[in-house]
Amino acid sequence: MKTRKLPIGIQTFAKIREDDCYYVDKTGFIRALITEGSQYFLSRPRRFGKSLLLDTIAEVFAGNEPLFRGLSIHPHWDWSVRFPVIRISFGGGVLRDRQELDERIGELLEDNARRLGVRVAAPTRPGQLARLIVEAETLTGQRAVVLIDEYDKPILDNLTRPEAAREMRDGLRNLYSVLKDNDAHLRFAFLTGVSKFSKVSIFSGLNNLNDITVDARYSALCGYTETDVDEVFAPELPGLDRAEVRRWYNGYNWTGEAVYN
Repeated sequence: MKTRKLPIGIQTFAKIREDDCYYVDKTGFIRALITEGSQYFLSRPRRFGKSLLLDTIAEVFAGNEPLFRGLSIHPHWDWSVRFPVIRISFGGGVLRDRQELDERIGELLEDNARRLGVRVAAPTRPGQLARLIVEAETLTGQRAVVLIDEYDKPILDNLTRPEAAREMRDGLRNLYSVLKDNDAHLRFAFLTGVSKFSKVSIFSGLNNLNDITVDARYSALCGYTETDVDEVFAPELPGLDRAEVRRWYNGYNWTGEAVYN
């Protein structure tokens, strides 16, 4: 059996594929998501590969066909079509107040605008995101894809400071409401985080999202099933105490197939 590199701590799909690392094919799930709907929310604990999942989705919509050769989605996707992908992640650093949040959002939107080759002048951060979505569609002729990772981290980082947490909640709610208002310009949107706040707070303007957190069909969207471990990581298994591995990493379940983190 051929051994490969272990993708420890790697959240970049292209790096995993180009460096010949072990990869558990999640592209069948991704194809099903894209086929069945257009706007989703997923909650999973940390260290479950949410960032890698979003990066893989981004590469699909960007049309980077060579990365997907041999994977489930490859023969079923039109690789000649490329969609503008807007990526927002709050995973890095800690934001302590609304001003820092607005500054970070501005940096992220400017980075996306520069990469996509558009201008997003608007007086507010939600207005800038709305312009970015519309201008990206106008430039490319394809509706935009918006991927938001760690959507809740600015709130979670401030839970011991209720007033700051409320400021973060309000700022993020205003930003995310743009997704519903611009549905006509979106091909796909996906938000991930470790929690889901009640519908009267951050999700009050996002009732169009399909929450697949406890959808049995997508229980194994993140994480490794027993079959994944047996088949994909087979060259690494001899000599391992599988009972100990299961005790440490197994047993997570979202009403479907159980997974390892």
